[in-house]
Amino acid sequence: MAVIALVDVTAGPSVGLLPMVSLGPAFASLTGGWRRTACIGVLALALCAALGLYDGLFEERRGFTAVASVAGVTIAGLAATVIRQRRESELANMRSIAEVAQRVLLRPVPRAAGHLRAAVSYTSAVAEARIGGDLYEVVTAPTGVRVIIGDVQGKGLGAVETAAVVLGAFREAAHDEPDLTEVGARVERAADRALNGEKFVTAIIAEISRERGAVFLNYGHPPPLLVRTEGTAVFPEPPEYALPLGLGIHGMNPPQPFQVAFGPGDQLLLHTDGVTEARDPSGTFYPLGERTGLLRDPDLDVALEALHQDLLDHVKGPVHDDAAMLLLRYRA
Repeated sequence: MAVIALVDVTAGPSVGLLPMVSLGPAFASLTGGWRRTACIGVLALALCAALGLYDGLFEERRGFTAVASVAGVTIAGLAATVIRQRRESELANMRSIAEVAQRVLLRPVPRAAGHLRAAVSYTSAVAEARIGGDLYEVVTAPTGVRVIIGDVQGKGLGAVETAAVVLGAFREAAHDEPDLTEVGARVERAADRALNGEKFVTAIIAEISRERGAVFLNYGHPPPLLVRTEGTAVFPEPPEYALPLGLGIHGMNPPQPFQVAFGPGDQLLLHTDGVTEARDPSGTFYPLGERTGLLRDPDLDVALEALHQDLLDHVKGPVHDDAAMLLLRYRA
């Protein structure tokens, strides 16, 4: 507004810049509140009237047209500001509800669970979202520490609803069932009822104990990363892959549990395919097996954050799929 006034005084009324004073209240309505927009609008009207008198424009229609233009833009800016502030308030309320949903659905994993320490990292592919189609949980049971990590087909609210069904069934079964296969069976029945063969969830359900090491049930999910004490990395795969959760109506056999040694000094990273299928701009997949050196930090959270940051550096931008990582270590 000051620049327009200076140019108008310097160049004279022949340039016709006076209506451009309305840019002041127009821009004010984009960021400020209605009071600020009104103040800028009053200032713009006063400036427009003063310049019109200085230029002698009120002897013809040009002066009144310029004042009417500024007044009209100010009124429209006030209306836009009120609507924007109302929508911002509604968005803030929705974000508060989303925060509560996040705490209910994806609760923070316990830092210490039985004989293990745990840390989790989650990156949603939906802009500004904290939850999505990936799921995880850690439960301390009498037979050991039971964990689940999964990836729901699709994105959005439908995927979140499916994740809630699977997590609810796992949390109940992990405490009640003495056998891991029964835990998997209950989760599978719940998923079959909810999804009815129309969607599916890839998942790994595991039980980790001092006596048996790690026992896995793999429902079509990418194998976890097991880092031995000496630093070697392996991806334990099942003898035979089973169908994902939710496809039990096709009558296929459930997954068979398989056991892997897991002792002091070892690390287990369960993850979703948003990690291993993340690509850099040239299309190269993220080499998870080559990044085990990032997990050497004694602090579990620092080690996992280093791996997470390396994943983002590899992608060089936002991830295109939800990426969850659950890191487990023996407690010192």
